[in-house]
Amino acid sequence: ADKEVVLVAVKQFWEALQYASDELKADKDVVLGAVKQDWYALTFTSYKLKADKEVVLEAVKQSWDALRLASEELKADKEVVLEAVKKYGHALRYASEELK
Repeated sequence: ADKEVVLVAVKQFWEALQYASDELKADKDVVLGAVKQDWYALTFTSYKLKADKEVVLEAVKQSWDALRLASEELKADKEVVLEAVKKYGHALRYASEELK
């Protein structure tokens, strides 16, 4: 896997992330490059990055629906959930019980 090649690809076309190696799907730089294009790229990332606050916040800032893909820990993170519910109150559905 070549990080430089994949990074250029995902910055132009976020869906290219689905063709990246598992190693690069777990690389924060690569995933952020894709998520900045479209929050839905989060679906192709590793669980580790679905638990990364910076990555998930970037996605949630684009769409409240990204909260459903976040780790359980981030569904309990007030900053992340607040960003999602600012977009659409229905996002509360995906928040942890402690925040409901």
